[in-house]
Amino acid sequence: MITEPYLDCWKPIFLRECPNDKLKYTLEIKEKTVRLLLESEKDYPSNWAAITALAHKFGCTLETLRSWHKKHMG
Repeated sequence: MITEPYLDCWKPIFLRECPNDKLKYTLEIKEKTVRLLLESEKDYPSNWAAITALAHKFGCTLETLRSWHKKHMG
């Protein structure tokens, strides 16, 4: 369940369905998600704790969010 209204409004717009039924995220949603993760990290004891807490709110897996973050920091 997404509790933040700002996530609710942009998630359906930027998610695109792929032919193989995997979700395809646009660059814009990846950037917004990583930015929100970075802003939220201070509220958690570790980066992994933040990823674990936030991934389901963004509609992606833990590994997906971790890889976006890694690429951003890379």
